[in-house]
Amino acid sequence: MTPAGRDFLGELPEAHRKRLLGFSRDASFAAGGRIFDEEGPADRFWVLRSGQVALDVHVPGRGSVVVETLGQGELLGWSWLFAPYRWHLGARAGRPVDAWEFSAPEVRAAIDAEPAFGLAVTRAVAQVAIGRRLQAARFRLLDLYGPDPGGAE
Repeated sequence: MTPAGRDFLGELPEAHRKRLLGFSRDASFAAGGRIFDEEGPADRFWVLRSGQVALDVHVPGRGSVVVETLGQGELLGWSWLFAPYRWHLGARAGRPVDAWEFSAPEVRAAIDAEPAFGLAVTRAVAQVAIGRRLQAARFRLLDLYGPDPGGAE
């Protein structure tokens, strides 16, 4: 079962969910397999059916640092929706992954052609992926730079 607030497809009305899934194909990634690299072309996206994906960022002198982990029901990738269509992070399968894969240009064309579908998909991306990830980043920053709970303020 997908945790509340993480089920991307569950955020879509049934008709739009079915429409989006009509663009999907099955995809799998082996544990440890690289899915995409930071700054690479964001020409696809995925909804995870099973497995785990680590999102990472390259930090000079430290290499790749994991910033978030995604699981079942979650949207992998939102950079495909916004020009210049380049990944902001990288992604690697932490455990074997089965997913629905979508061609970004095909879905963007449907979004442009069907305003109600486009609004539903864009809202779901904003709510589930962008909003949740910004909140997670905020908590990570508080952990790193917030006051020491054992020390004086």
